[in-house]
Amino acid sequence: MINKISFTYQDEKTQEKAFKAIEKEQRSIGYYTLPDQDITPILKYCDTIPDTIETIAVIGIGGSSLGARAVYEFLKPLNGLTRKLYFFESTDPINITTLLSKIDLTKTHFLVISKSGTTVETFSIYKYIYSLQSDPTAYTFITDPDSPLEKYAKEINAAVLHLPHNVGGRFSVLSTVGLVPLALCGIDIQALLTGAKDVKQSFFNDGYLKDTLLKKAAFYAKNHTQYNINCIFAYSETLKYFCEWYVQLWGESLGKHQRHSAFHVGLTPIGLIGPEDQHSFLQLIMEGTRDKSVTFIKIEDFNDNITIPDITLPHLESLDTLNNLPFSKLINMQCDSVLESLEAQNDIPIDSIILPNVNENTIGSLLYYYELLTSLVGELIDVNTYDQPGVEAGKIILKKKLNQRKG
Repeated sequence: MINKISFTYQDEKTQEKAFKAIEKEQRSIGYYTLPDQDITPILKYCDTIPDTIETIAVIGIGGSSLGARAVYEFLKPLNGLTRKLYFFESTDPINITTLLSKIDLTKTHFLVISKSGTTVETFSIYKYIYSLQSDPTAYTFITDPDSPLEKYAKEINAAVLHLPHNVGGRFSVLSTVGLVPLALCGIDIQALLTGAKDVKQSFFNDGYLKDTLLKKAAFYAKNHTQYNINCIFAYSETLKYFCEWYVQLWGESLGKHQRHSAFHVGLTPIGLIGPEDQHSFLQLIMEGTRDKSVTFIKIEDFNDNITIPDITLPHLESLDTLNNLPFSKLINMQCDSVLESLEAQNDIPIDSIILPNVNENTIGSLLYYYELLTSLVGELIDVNTYDQPGVEAGKIILKKKLNQRKG
């Protein structure tokens, strides 16, 4: 992974302070250790799922599903996936019914994921599916030790897996939450972790990414009141769900009260997919308010060489410039053209991330890169990156409404 930055930020004192804070923080925040984990227990668990199972279905919301879905959708075009993976993450009745129509309940294993063990959305969906499929061997529950969900799972003699200590949902993709469903679909989870570990080692051992991440985080923090909107412009449909994962990670981690003041701060994340968003949102970036930074992500090798045919169309001869051009080159030419057009404005902060290819190592690197960047920016804008009191407030109100209904 290569990250090229067009903006500069030279406050080395701020950067060093942030690095030391993150070095200290990694002793207590669990996601930092995930790239180094032993995956043997996960692989042993996966061997217990019979070959007759054709589909894996995750019942979970937010951090319980977005990370695994980002990886699965990135890798799905590759050959070699052994099972299909579906995600029940919405209480939308149409969505639930549509997903159920796509699977055979007798050949599906469900992963019910809830850190607290009491997530309303997750258990409303689980209750409905359980009414259709009540065999406890069809379910594995992933939760914190001693949660109400673990007690329930033991009561019905269903399988239980635990989340690692002090790993929040939106940082949990490289834990059992993400690794179990991905491994069950034939994805090489060790390669996924290796990609993350490469980024970790580069950052903490003075590698090429340390300077890049520190400069980028310091710039975002220093300019967070002016450039308070951060756009990812990803030039591949395979990165659509990575963008959704990024929106949760960035928004839920950085939109907070500052720890040492009463000020509200935050950086608004927006996920865009090229080339289609060139024909919509790009206009706002190009000529709208100067409150946005843009990170372009492109893939160097798509592992697909389909080419535009050498065909001349009557009255459209001007488009013969497309002939014999691989689509992989065309989409990257589109990316580079938009990037250059924005660079010419001279007042839009831009950087680009180049992914070498489509595989587990690549997406593992990208996930961990953004987790580190989020932690750094959170430290520099003085927020608690790992709580979410704004989300909890809505949950409390919902539970009151449900209790009133019951009463």
